[in-house]
Amino acid sequence: MSHRIVIEEYYKDINNLSMLLNGTVNSYKVLVSTANDFNNMALAKKSDVKNAIKRANELGEVVDDMISAFSDSIKSYNRYIKTKSDVINQISNSNFVRIELDNALKRTE
Repeated sequence: MSHRIVIEEYYKDINNLSMLLNGTVNSYKVLVSTANDFNNMALAKKSDVKNAIKRANELGEVVDDMISAFSDSIKSYNRYIKTKSDVINQISNSNFVRIELDNALKRTE
């Protein structure tokens, strides 16, 4: 597997993690809202409220872990992009760019 394919797969993994995180955060919001609704209901049992809060807290911990993994992944991908940009900047000197522009201008004449 070439290095480019590895990076492309890594980028797909980051996108998948982003979508998974989005869905999980939405579920977390629903659980928190449900716990709040139970808490505001006069007929709700105290155990129902506690269970709803427990579920929200458990999913909140999962969200925290996912955010940490997502943050680490983004930092790694950003380092890759910066390194790639640095290499391209080293390769492309002003003479190279001038020749490229001259060739493009000649084609338009």
